[in-house]
Amino acid sequence: MSTGIDLQPGQNLGHLLPPSWKEDIPRWFAEDTPSFDWAGFVVGEEEQEAWLLGKSGGILAGVPFFDAVFKYAGCTVEWLLEEGAVVPPNTKTKVAIVRGKARQLLLAERVGLNLLARCSGIATVSRRFRDAARETGWKGVIAGTRKTTPGFRLVEKYGMMVGGVDPHRHDLSSMVMLKDNHIWATGSITNAVKSVRRVAGFSLLVNVECQSLEEGDEAVAAGANIIMLDNIVGEELHSAAKSLKDKWRGKREFLVETSGGIVEGGLVARLGPDIDILSTSAVHQSCPHVDFSLKIQPKSRS
Repeated sequence: MSTGIDLQPGQNLGHLLPPSWKEDIPRWFAEDTPSFDWAGFVVGEEEQEAWLLGKSGGILAGVPFFDAVFKYAGCTVEWLLEEGAVVPPNTKTKVAIVRGKARQLLLAERVGLNLLARCSGIATVSRRFRDAARETGWKGVIAGTRKTTPGFRLVEKYGMMVGGVDPHRHDLSSMVMLKDNHIWATGSITNAVKSVRRVAGFSLLVNVECQSLEEGDEAVAAGANIIMLDNIVGEELHSAAKSLKDKWRGKREFLVETSGGIVEGGLVARLGPDIDILSTSAVHQSCPHVDFSLKIQPKSRS
């Protein structure tokens, strides 16, 4: 496994996006301009050029969303930096040139900037997590979580991937995750795993949240593919992971995941030779946005 996503030359993460996501664009515009565009009336229809400036520094992410928003408004975008590039801090770096009618540029401005700022902020924190893990020599996977903003998950998961972090499962249908409530409702880990296996089929992985070594052992015996040692830290975590791997080596194939309360400063302590996956919401919740602005350029007077 690898600690993160590395794009090969010519690869474009935007090609992963489903066509259906563009249905959100009219809703975003309807939210931002539900009635009259009073200020747009002032600037009119003259063709203008605007510069997209990166100001606070970070990883550029969200290019497909920004492009589509301005295309919807009848504008074009020429990028000067590639997605995934580093925007230097404390400068006004020229990131892109946007062209179109003044009214349309300003109509799309805030929608496009908000998308880019949020997506880039997530990519920036994700890159820091990925790089910190790589520096230790750890070979496992850093993953985000499903604790995303309703209606905005695709943008946030995309930002994680640009930053080099695995997006984990995208929704309830992507992978079976049996958490404490599922287990309590069915009576045991074994009951929950056996029950879901009857309907989930061979193609879905089963991930079981475990609170102890004993629960992890029961989950492996029941046939789980991933053992999530949740909110277990320090020596207890690494001892439990090693015990599971040693006991079941050559008998069952499974991965060990650590999760729960992981922040950037505590990342390294959760990594170890018997940990395969580290999942955290810290790469996308409460991330500072990367600051961008869009400035229409004054035309030279002859």
